[in-house]
Amino acid sequence: MKILIIENEIYLAQSIASKLGELGHACDMSSSLKGVNDDVPYDVVLLSTSISGQDFYPIIETYKNSVVILMVSYISNDTVSKPLNAGAKDYIQKPFMIEELIRKIDHYQEFERLKRQNRTYETYLDHAFNSVDIEHCLDDVTIPLFISCSFQKYADAFAFKYAAKQHKTIHFISLSSENAQQEINSLPRNTVVYINDFQLLRKNDYDTFLKSIEKREVIVSSTESIDLEGYTVIEVKSDNKVFEQGDILPIEDYVKYIMLNYQYKFPDTELSKKLGISRKSLWEKRKKYGIIKKK
Repeated sequence: MKILIIENEIYLAQSIASKLGELGHACDMSSSLKGVNDDVPYDVVLLSTSISGQDFYPIIETYKNSVVILMVSYISNDTVSKPLNAGAKDYIQKPFMIEELIRKIDHYQEFERLKRQNRTYETYLDHAFNSVDIEHCLDDVTIPLFISCSFQKYADAFAFKYAAKQHKTIHFISLSSENAQQEINSLPRNTVVYINDFQLLRKNDYDTFLKSIEKREVIVSSTESIDLEGYTVIEVKSDNKVFEQGDILPIEDYVKYIMLNYQYKFPDTELSKKLGISRKSLWEKRKKYGIIKKK
């Protein structure tokens, strides 16, 4: 990582830079807030709040997307609370052990990595489920819930959209795993648990499984019909047919899928050519399926 150390105690700054350098980090030092080059990107900024007569808030604003750790001589609103509210991530009080500072840096480095990774996953899931239109109202859900669907992607979309709407963490478990039951039992109660492959569960294991999900916020999916008394079972459908490996759709469903998902990516002339039909036939099929192309 590239680290900026802003500290007017030169010996302290050099000591920190030496230790971090031994761990493979590249460190720059500045004894003044005015000597900082704003054009240089830093992963971590170690900012002393004891440099008198200089406003350190512009530094916090400049590096708000980096990890700013305050190095403070004493704890007060001015040295800790206000800077943290302004965007600094954490603080450490002088004198401190270099190992404690390294622990904080490593912690926030991992935290920032996980945030970036989480944003990537969320973006991918939004993209993956964008074409899946869930008919069942997410506001009217009785938990535990069992979902029967022809395409796994429908149930996946339902479960993840439900968890997002509830602002809760979702934990995924497949009943194809040998340790699935132990994993269910070990999960915290405040987690939305999404379990798929219910069709793989043997009927003589139903009682054990149903007991393990009692009083839990659980969504269970199966690609086969579900016959359970006393539990809410829904069938998730969508107007869009989603291709999965091994699935073969009727020609009409295929044409409808292509029209719904590609009508804004290609002009009608090119879309009709790819489907092997005329523009007039494309227009007639839109009318037949009730597909409206917004201009």
